[in-house]
Amino acid sequence: MANIKSQKKRILTNAKRQEKNKAVRSALKTRIKQADRAALGSAEDTADQVRRAVKALDKAAAKGIIHKNQAANRKSRLMRRIAKATSSA
Repeated sequence: MANIKSQKKRILTNAKRQEKNKAVRSALKTRIKQADRAALGSAEDTADQVRRAVKALDKAAAKGIIHKNQAANRKSRLMRRIAKATSSA
């Protein structure tokens, strides 16, 4: 355990930030899964869910929770899966 007061504060703030980041990452996964499931349903629902997933990825990248290239890769993979699912259905 740290002896320095400022370091004790940093430990607390880092723990809070870690919890927030974990929640955002979890929400990202949920949004992506919803978009994948929506691809099997109606087209307008799919478009809405994909838009929400892309928005969540962009926000996470802007906040530094995930790297901007990671966000781009995830969006690309999502779009490919959606295109494949909608073309076969």
